[in-house]
Amino acid sequence: MGLRQVTGGLGLLCAAWGGWLLLQQPEAWRIGVWLGGAVVVHDGFVAPLVFTVAALAAAAGARLRGVPRAALIVAGSLTAIALPALLRPGGVANPTVLPLDYLRNWLLAMAAIALSTVLYAALRALTRRAGRRD
Repeated sequence: MGLRQVTGGLGLLCAAWGGWLLLQQPEAWRIGVWLGGAVVVHDGFVAPLVFTVAALAAAAGARLRGVPRAALIVAGSLTAIALPALLRPGGVANPTVLPLDYLRNWLLAMAAIALSTVLYAALRALTRRAGRRD
């Protein structure tokens, strides 16, 4: 049995377990609506945005492969997850419900993703350059 089959089997087990847990919830349909919304946000916002950025980068002569593309996907996914907290209206009646500064934390996460990507690209360029000199 190959790694692909083992990984696929584990994925199916996790999906079945998640479905079983979902059915144990008193209002499972609400979670289903939220999950459906996540698919709509991904397919209607994140994927086209990543595609557009990659197409613009390709038109400018840059190639987005590997880590830069993964960084865009991670940033888009994190943004989709954070949207409810980022777009919430004003204050909340109970300040303990959303107690953090979500905009600041999202910006810090985006900066960390960008910095990690730039550092990786720079390190990779340096190691390629050093490899050519030998």
